[in-house]
Amino acid sequence: MAEVVDLKTGLLEASLAEVDPEIERLIVGDRGRQSDTIDLIASESTAPAAVLETLGSVLSNKTGEGYPGHRYHRGTAWVDGIETLAIDRARALFGAEHANVQPHAGVNANLGVYQAVLKPGDRVLAMRLAHGGHLSHGDPVSITGRVYDFAHYGVRPTDEQIDLDEVRDLALSHRPRLIIAGGSSYPRLIDYGALAEIAREVDALLLVDMAHIAGIVAAGVIPSPVPHADFVTFTTYKTLFGPHGGVILCRAAHARKVDRAIFPGTQGAPDFGRIAAKAGAFRIASGAWFRGVHQLIVDDARALAEA
Repeated sequence: MAEVVDLKTGLLEASLAEVDPEIERLIVGDRGRQSDTIDLIASESTAPAAVLETLGSVLSNKTGEGYPGHRYHRGTAWVDGIETLAIDRARALFGAEHANVQPHAGVNANLGVYQAVLKPGDRVLAMRLAHGGHLSHGDPVSITGRVYDFAHYGVRPTDEQIDLDEVRDLALSHRPRLIIAGGSSYPRLIDYGALAEIAREVDALLLVDMAHIAGIVAAGVIPSPVPHADFVTFTTYKTLFGPHGGVILCRAAHARKVDRAIFPGTQGAPDFGRIAAKAGAFRIASGAWFRGVHQLIVDDARALAEA
């Protein structure tokens, strides 16, 4: 005979330990590893309990393609409020004219900017991967390197700083539509103003990918690229202590193109639980505790470098 199943309750209210003890055991194991291990991976941090609680909420049950007030699904009044709050907090935290909080990852945020302002084959200038750049900045193994025509600048061998003379020479010869600054392994302050001047000289747009330093920028401990760049992308799970995901900041003139590039251009339905967790991370990042933590991070890094 077939097994009798109680369809009134089923598994909807059962705990993880009851439903999948194997997964629970592995999660508990990694929780212990995180508690007992010194982790120096640059792209990892510790999300506050409130962020983790938001990620596991009933918002995972909701779909709603589109943007607040303009969805393709019903029943979105509450999640519209959540996404609007996340947008407002991101704009206030970074002083940006527009924010899109839907990207599922940092690469998706970069792809959204490319989709918004580039056509296949357009020329782009970015930092070389081996000198601190990122795969999504035109590396041949990335789809970005296959769709667009990238040239790459690097750092001076004498001091490992970005060679602005090389950037300008390449910009004048390559005539890119877009110049990209920032990367995944460049532990120096970047002269965003100088790069913006070079971009204007060749009639290019400037994108700053601040994935690794977004939290330090939000804390006001290091200069922000937002006043200088047409677009700024970042992830929320590194120095921002938030959930995995990406964000695009841009000038108001580019807002509609950016929004349409994310949806329907490169993504489908947003993850509302993740967007709510981003909103929570932005609130935490606006407080004194967060600023104090990042001041200590920079002070300790400076002491380590000097020693």
